[in-house]
Amino acid sequence: MKPSGEPAASDRPGASSNTDPGRQAPLSPEETRRYARHLVLKGMGGVGQQKLKAAKVLIVGAGGLGSPAIAYLAAAGIGRLGIADPDTVSLSNLQRQIVHAGDDIGRNKAENAGRFVAALNPHVRLDLFPTLITPDNGAEILAPYDLVLDGTDNLATRRSVAAAAARLRRPLVSGAVSMFSGQVTIFAPHLGSPGHEALFPPEASDDALPSCEANGILGPVTGVIGALMAMEAIKLITGIGKPLIGRVLVYDGREGGFSELSY
Repeated sequence: MKPSGEPAASDRPGASSNTDPGRQAPLSPEETRRYARHLVLKGMGGVGQQKLKAAKVLIVGAGGLGSPAIAYLAAAGIGRLGIADPDTVSLSNLQRQIVHAGDDIGRNKAENAGRFVAALNPHVRLDLFPTLITPDNGAEILAPYDLVLDGTDNLATRRSVAAAAARLRRPLVSGAVSMFSGQVTIFAPHLGSPGHEALFPPEASDDALPSCEANGILGPVTGVIGALMAMEAIKLITGIGKPLIGRVLVYDGREGGFSELSY
């Protein structure tokens, strides 16, 4: 499948295989100024920023979780960013989906998020997928990317994304929110961690899970979890710190605390 407005996969540098984490992507003088706070950051520096520039990341869902993840990864200098979402912007989205605005109502979320990224950081190359990821197209869409972030709100799409990521041996950063709380983890079965079914078994259904439409969601909760998803992606790309592989970080907004679970 060809991204909206972008060259075919065969025309993309490195699109046929996963990223070599050690490759270098030289920074322009403007990028050096733009990422100055990263370049002086111990543990990140020029090497880390070059890894970000060389990285290819797919974000599935440009809503409450995808919005902050898109904003922070684009600002951080991810070299190639894919955004997939079949939905359109509605008025009720604007309480938490910060890459969209009132004038964007009715527009496709992936394409509209692409406009946000282009205005924020012109150094980010974009692939826009205004389509649903399914078992039929998941592997094709995910294949060019080094890692995937899933911020969708239904188990059918989550399972399609997780199955494709596992098949392609791509780390999957997964976030979820409800009411005043949220969680984030990384599924990476190829690295020895449990798979998606360890947290969401086959018998689980959307009917048994709380929905934002029925129970609501406090807007900043999506910001907290979406930002944590971006942080985990940056850690995976740069090798900084200890990623949440096989661990779930849970945020309780009402109590103002975090807890961690292993699975």
